[in-house]
Amino acid sequence: MLVLVSGGAASGKSEFAESLIVRAGLAKRTYIATMELRDAEDMRRAARHRAMRAGKGFITLECPHGLLEAPLPQKGGSALLECMSNLVANEMFGGLGADGLVERVCAGVLRLTEQYECVVVVTNELFSDGLQYALEVQGYLSALGAVNQALAAQADAVVEVVSGIPLYWKGKGLL
Repeated sequence: MLVLVSGGAASGKSEFAESLIVRAGLAKRTYIATMELRDAEDMRRAARHRAMRAGKGFITLECPHGLLEAPLPQKGGSALLECMSNLVANEMFGGLGADGLVERVCAGVLRLTEQYECVVVVTNELFSDGLQYALEVQGYLSALGAVNQALAAQADAVVEVVSGIPLYWKGKGLL
């Protein structure tokens, strides 16, 4: 099963996504961390997420880019990829660039669905502010939007979390 969880900053999407993995009841749990830790704020956010997962049986794989080739730590069970927004940015601006990015990232997620019984992907909702951005940022938003749309089309369930409340856009009966 593939579940896409979206939401704004501090919306509760991470907590909700983690709860889906725990509720799935599968003994093997892999957390795929995509943030590159660059400053004290990044370290603080990563520590908060580690604390949220403590005692829940997650193996953590640091994977800021190259999901398609990443050495997955176990087969079977469930995987939580946190988060797609970071992965797309890392691939686009610090990796192989925009060419083939959507296909490359989506192929990496497909690989996860072949390896794990339940995959939950967290992404950010960055598209409703109506602001005009520099071309480079617009390119990033376009790529992230394309990845999100492709994953939503393939997902068994799509959930948006708003103020801690899950809104089911697809597959509510599955969760």
